[in-house]
Amino acid sequence: MEFGGEFLSTDHPSGRIIRFPNSTVFNSTVFNYSWPLFPYIWNEITVQVAYESDLGFVESVMMSTVEEEMGPAMEERVRVYREILADTPVDHLEVADRPAVLFRVNPNTWIDATVRYLVTPRRAGTRKTLLTRRILDRLNAEPDKVLFPKANTR
Repeated sequence: MEFGGEFLSTDHPSGRIIRFPNSTVFNSTVFNYSWPLFPYIWNEITVQVAYESDLGFVESVMMSTVEEEMGPAMEERVRVYREILADTPVDHLEVADRPAVLFRVNPNTWIDATVRYLVTPRRAGTRKTLLTRRILDRLNAEPDKVLFPKANTR
């Protein structure tokens, strides 16, 4: 079954069934979401905040919101992920036990605050929507700590 594709902006099943000819399998990337050893994907939510925002507060809100939703299951998923990585040639990859928040300067007039977490592919879209709403509700509740870019430059 196709996920995403040209008609969707997310990794949601499109309903189309795909058949892969051997030439495609051997000459291009095919994504398989059903590997039984690690049936999870990394998902991210990005929020743009103004430079004047309290970045420590933003990080705390994003991490705690995702941790409340994901629970201790993420720690177990990360443990399995690390075990799989240990058997690969990938060296020195730091993988946090908890959701990670990354900040990047956006070329426009804001900072991208991104939280990364593990989720099952089937729940990726619904979890992302739920978490985005909860994160924005909490950030919007503290206008003295979190400023958003002006509407006309966002």
